[in-house]
Amino acid sequence: MGDTIHKSRTERTCAMLREAIIRSEYRPGERLRIDSLGKTLDASIGAVREALSRLTAEGLVIAEPQKGFVVSPISRRDLTDLTEVRMDVECRCLADSIAHGDLDWEAELLSLQHKLRALGSKYKLVGTEEEARWHVVHPAFHDQLTNACTNHWWLRIRHQLYVQSERYRRLSGPLDREGRDITAEHDAIADAALARDTERACAAMRDHLGRTARIILESAIPFSDAG
Repeated sequence: MGDTIHKSRTERTCAMLREAIIRSEYRPGERLRIDSLGKTLDASIGAVREALSRLTAEGLVIAEPQKGFVVSPISRRDLTDLTEVRMDVECRCLADSIAHGDLDWEAELLSLQHKLRALGSKYKLVGTEEEARWHVVHPAFHDQLTNACTNHWWLRIRHQLYVQSERYRRLSGPLDREGRDITAEHDAIADAALARDTERACAAMRDHLGRTARIILESAIPFSDAG
C-alpha cells in the first residue's frame, strides 16, 4: 500500500513538473532547487528527486555535477534535428495507424477534429479557459491520429518527441504569423487519414510540422545558439 501511494505521488509530481517546464514556468537553463520545488508542488523531497531523475531521462532536465538540476537549454540545431526525426517517426506511426484504424478510431478522430475546429484560433487567447481547452484538445487530436499504430515502441518514441516539440512551441507563443490557417492544416491531415490516403496524410503532417518549426526558428525565444 505504501509503495503504491509513493508511486502515485511521484507520478503526480513528475507530471506537474513536466507540464510546468513545457509551459515555460521554468525557463531553459534555470536551476531547479529541490527544496523550493517541494514547497511549490506540495511534494516530498524524495518525490521531487525521483521526478527530476525521470525528466532527466526524458531530456527536459539536465543533471549537472556539483550543481544539481537545470532545465535543458534550447537551440536552433536541436529544434532542427528534433523536427527532422519527429517528421519521420510521426509519419511512420500515422501510416500504421491508417492501416489498422477501425471505425471507433475514425469516430474519435472525427470528434476531436470537430472540437479542434470549433475552438479555431482560441490558442491565441493566452491565459483564458479557451486557450487551456485548446491545449487539451490539440494533443488529444495528434495522439488519436497515431493511436491505432500497432508498434508501442514507435508510439513511445513519438510521445517523447511530441513533448520536446511542445516545449519549443509553447515558448514561441501563438503560431499564427503570415496568416497561417492552422485549422486548415489539421483538417488536411485528418481528412486524408480518414480517407485512408497515407501519402497525402503524411505529406500534410510533414508540412504542418515544418511550418511550425520555421515559425519557431524565426521567433524571439532564447536559443542558446542564437545568431
